[in-house]
Amino acid sequence: MKTLRVVADVRAALDDPRSAGRSIGLVPTMGALHEGHVSLIRRARAACDEVVVSLFVNPSQFDEPGDLAAYPREEQRDAAVAARAGADILFAPSPDEIYPPGFSTTVTVDELAASLEGAHRGPAHFASVATIVTKLLNMVQPSVAYFGQKDAQQVAVIRRLVSDLDIPVDIEVAPTVREPDGLALSSRNVRLDAEQRRRALALPRALDAARQALAGGERDAAAIAAAARSAMIAAGVEPEYLELVSPDTFVPIGHVNGQPALVAVAARFGDVRLIDNALLNPSDPATERL
Repeated sequence: MKTLRVVADVRAALDDPRSAGRSIGLVPTMGALHEGHVSLIRRARAACDEVVVSLFVNPSQFDEPGDLAAYPREEQRDAAVAARAGADILFAPSPDEIYPPGFSTTVTVDELAASLEGAHRGPAHFASVATIVTKLLNMVQPSVAYFGQKDAQQVAVIRRLVSDLDIPVDIEVAPTVREPDGLALSSRNVRLDAEQRRRALALPRALDAARQALAGGERDAAAIAAAARSAMIAAGVEPEYLELVSPDTFVPIGHVNGQPALVAVAARFGDVRLIDNALLNPSDPATERL
């Protein structure tokens, strides 16, 4: 695996494979790689001829300076993980390579980015996500880009920008990878102390409660959300938000009838903020994938 830091070098490395018609897979990451990232890299390895993993902690998408400062950075470890998972190229640019002097363009996706994460983290969050992903897609020009379902609203935003801007790439979404006790893998999990880690199980328990309500015949979104919220409160955790929305538009829904719905939740554990979600399908309550 090669580690490259300059856009021109990445393009040069991919010129011959692209000319030969070889497929290119991109896995965008902010580092601190865990098994969720590994699953995406392996998925790309199985489907694509060339696999690029980007590693860039995007400062503009952090709404809290403390969260940015505390975000784990271990490039050497991440490089080893990416190589073992099958990456051919690790693209690890500097901030100046991504945002050179005079950079002044922002990509925004309005309606999708306004609710839930957008409402709680501010409009700059998804504008920053949309901008960096657009840049990475243009830099690498992959055939396929891989993302995880845990960041479901981010996925919806990316799908919309790819469609709206006619970017020729397929977006593949992989199921959330979880610990044996159900907690979704996140780079922020390492910052939880033992008590916070125990309380964080309120997130998957809330999702389980929503599934159980659906499996029991409940179709009213407010009632399903209430069941999920009660499971969190019982664990001593107050959600920052917990809503049932359309997985495509993120518009709140009133009933789960026919079409799948997404239950999305966020909560804080000390200075660590975690998100999670699950797809609720009336025809298959155990459905997990977008």
